[in-house]
Amino acid sequence: MQRTNLIPLIGLSIAVTFIGGCHDDDDDAPVIEQPVKFTLLHTNDHHGRFWRNRDSEYGMAARKTLIDQIRAEVEQAGGEVILLSGGDINTGVPESDLLDAEPDFVGMNLLGYHAMAIGNHEFDNPRSVLQAQQALAEFPFLSANIYDDRFGVRLFDSHALFTINGLKIAVVGFTTEDTPIKSNPDYVAGLEFRDPKTEAATLLPQLIETESPDLVFAVTHMGHYANGNSGNNAPGDVALAESLDAGLLDVIVGGHSQNPVCVEADGSYSDFTPGDDCMPDMKNGTYIMQAHEWGRYVGRADFEYLNGNLTMTSYGLVPVNLLDGDDQLIGAAIAEDPDVLAALQPYQDAGGEELNVVIASSNGKLEGDRAVVRSMQTNLGRLIATAQSSVIQGAAFGIVNSGGVRASIAAGDIAYRDVLTVQPFGNTVAEARMSGSQLLTYLGQVASQANFGENGGYPQFAGINMTIDCANQSVSISELGGAAFDVNANYVFSIPSFSASGGDGYPAIDGVIDSGFVDAQVLADYLENALGGSVDVASFAPAGELTFINSNNSEGCEVATAP
Repeated sequence: MQRTNLIPLIGLSIAVTFIGGCHDDDDDAPVIEQPVKFTLLHTNDHHGRFWRNRDSEYGMAARKTLIDQIRAEVEQAGGEVILLSGGDINTGVPESDLLDAEPDFVGMNLLGYHAMAIGNHEFDNPRSVLQAQQALAEFPFLSANIYDDRFGVRLFDSHALFTINGLKIAVVGFTTEDTPIKSNPDYVAGLEFRDPKTEAATLLPQLIETESPDLVFAVTHMGHYANGNSGNNAPGDVALAESLDAGLLDVIVGGHSQNPVCVEADGSYSDFTPGDDCMPDMKNGTYIMQAHEWGRYVGRADFEYLNGNLTMTSYGLVPVNLLDGDDQLIGAAIAEDPDVLAALQPYQDAGGEELNVVIASSNGKLEGDRAVVRSMQTNLGRLIATAQSSVIQGAAFGIVNSGGVRASIAAGDIAYRDVLTVQPFGNTVAEARMSGSQLLTYLGQVASQANFGENGGYPQFAGINMTIDCANQSVSISELGGAAFDVNANYVFSIPSFSASGGDGYPAIDGVIDSGFVDAQVLADYLENALGGSVDVASFAPAGELTFINSNNSEGCEVATAP
């Protein structure tokens, strides 16, 4: 049985100033102002999902049809639409990753995006790739708080101006301060990610004074955290809105936390499921919205503007061919736009033959789900750490940050596509060397860091037995690489280049050697060759190698929560 979206898609009428009364020749009739009506559409955290998934959910071709339907409805009534993205277009699906997200930016052009925020995953590739993406896009990349630290100038445009149904709308961009620890450190070298709150407090008054916009919107990639509680992430949209003088910022279109921002009257998150009503957040007079991830939804906000006052008349997260728990379509089916489908089909086909080659099979699930792998040791985490240590000569053990494990692998055949879905970032494996005493200090910092379960810092280990004292941030190692630990010995271990450079909050390691081996290829080779194409998941299951003490969490150290 199909369910329908509970927020109606209302028709909008164009704002007009007209002479009231019944007679056209009544020159003395009063001027009656009507509200200017327009619609804001938004998405965020696209992550390479230009194509529908295996269940024919979402995809840019269906999204185009939906957006066109809304545009036609709005324009027929005399209104106009603005379409914004909260960023993170890159990284997540092999077909997109192999092509540096070219199909995604081509698709965004076809869908008619006005602007996007720069997300942290825009720095997953070398800067030259980002520059090529900018050249390809027919809309601006915005971020007011990313600076070239050599010259003190912004790397991107801080804002863009649009005329929407006669209204002058300024759109300003902001990016999370956490980008240096959430992206490859090599690709953000020489950049400074300043506090968005400070930048906004200076920029917005200047913008209002010099450009006199009717409205000021922000596209951000900072995350929405109810009541401003950001846990171990940098402050997000709520903190930004509350830091500003009321009236400076009308709307925030966000991303990064990848949640549907639907709140209760007290500002807490509602128990939202696809097709439900959704009320966006409002803090300090600023509407705050976010549409989950991957283009699963198109956020739709209908507004009226009159005499300097902005009013939201309706809001909804419109599902794009989503299925419920019983595999039933939620709402009406949305056909795929044939022109977008034809434009993106070659990208989907490119490399498909290589991606679909079966390289191994497993007799059970290899666990990499975000909620699990970021909070406990898993068989997939150990498998990846084992594979990486196998390519470093003399490595006694391996470490993998869980933020680099992006999906599980189901039981059965494993294709190269599955490997790239698990490890899409293209990081290389590094070789690190430390004395036993240095290793105790380093692992004390890594294994007991307080950002487990939040930003991917939770470490997955292979080849090590130890006890972690969370209160004292220290470790006691009993065994490395199958041999007793010797504090006076020298050790070699594998670690992703990302983490060795300081990514995910790890201490940067001096003197590491980059092996040049790409993580996904290392895992594929290990599955196909070292394991002979047959994976026994039980052989990689954690078996009590790690013991956590002075913690309320038996699988890690207690996550510190900001007040």
